Amino acid sequence: QLQLVESGGGLVQPGGSLRLSCATSGSILSINIMGWYRQAPGKQRELVASLSSGGTTVYADSVKGRFTVSRDNAKKTVHLQMNSLQPEDTAVYYCHAGYTGGREFWGQGTQVTVSS
Repeated sequence: QLQLVESGGGLVQPGGSLRLSCATSGSILSINIMGWYRQAPGKQRELVASLSSGGTTVYADSVKGRFTVSRDNAKKTVHLQMNSLQPEDTAVYYCHAGYTGGREFWGQGTQVTVSS
């Protein structure tokens, strides 16, 4: 059972930056896809950014050019650098790991609030 623990959330003013981290309990070398989702109040969970083991990245249109996803295989972590944050980025952000074949794991989530 893979455990994912997010950190780095918090309160930031519009235009500010945050860096989310997702620490895993095991090696991420065999994980096909790792990424971040978010869920705002009253909305469905949506993909923010993902990174495949082959290096392919996918970003939601709303965050392209502002967010960057990266993974550190040696440290077994995945990061989400978020710049130029806006109030609409306010949500609970979840780390996700997906293996080939469909097995997947989720973190507990970390709150990001963008407000002046």
